[in-house]
Amino acid sequence: MMQKTLSGKTEVKVRFNEADPLGIVWHGHYIRYFEDGREAFGTEHGIGYLDFYKHGFIVPVVHIECNYKRTLKYGESVIVETIFVPCDAAKLKFEYRLYKADTMEIVSTGSSVQVFLDRETSLLQLINPVFFDDWKRKFLQM
Repeated sequence: MMQKTLSGKTEVKVRFNEADPLGIVWHGHYIRYFEDGREAFGTEHGIGYLDFYKHGFIVPVVHIECNYKRTLKYGESVIVETIFVPCDAAKLKFEYRLYKADTMEIVSTGSSVQVFLDRETSLLQLINPVFFDDWKRKFLQM
């Protein structure tokens, strides 16, 4: 079977408290936009943080990378594209592209990795939870 790409997009308006006195967004907020993208992806594709939690897992970020291309300013909107990267290991991998909503200029690219921990014991899970494998079969096979 052929594997398809699964992605989602969401738009975020740059808020006043995210900008410095010159109106430029502080670099750390780009990571927050990645988070906004992951949450929107989870909602759209039925795999949100509460879904993991109700199955007994938490999925902390263990690696994140952000490559800055252009600045964002207060009042602008950013499109966050979140792409799920399938892998066999018990982890979640995403890639991101941030675009200025009005010009579609690329602002930033990045990636993140999350691992599965048992919600009660915080033990690292070395194999995918059954519900996650079921989700991948449902959404990634065509």
